[in-house]
Amino acid sequence: MDASPASSFLPIIQAAVTPVILISGMGLLLLTMTNRMGRIMDRTRAYAVQIERTAPAERAKLEQMMESTWRRAKLVRLALTFATSSMLLSAGLVIVIFLGFALNRDFGGFMVTLFVGAILLLIAALGAFLRDVFVSLAALRLEVQQARSAR
Repeated sequence: MDASPASSFLPIIQAAVTPVILISGMGLLLLTMTNRMGRIMDRTRAYAVQIERTAPAERAKLEQMMESTWRRAKLVRLALTFATSSMLLSAGLVIVIFLGFALNRDFGGFMVTLFVGAILLLIAALGAFLRDVFVSLAALRLEVQQARSAR
């Protein structure tokens, strides 16, 4: 008795699950990063308005904080770029897995390259994101010090 056509797709679906899980996890990470980017942009705009309304003696502090948020925005942009690229490679991996099955071809080397590339980009995204966390904590420390010295 021959196996049903549906059961012949089972191994390919199982092989495609790993990159799909990676895509799902990256989606949540992207959501976190885009929310963080939105907050950074809002804070930068607030600093810009405050700078316009502040006396020149106080502007240096605000400009320093605005520079910090600009630096953070660049880090989060980098993290978003790496994370999105990782997702694209993972999606490409799913397509290659299905193409290999449909065409009865071995794309093993290419699949490994896509998977390793996706993981390396994920690591880079997390590194940039972590760097932003450290920069934001340094900026917070500066704000706390400035608030204490204003008393």
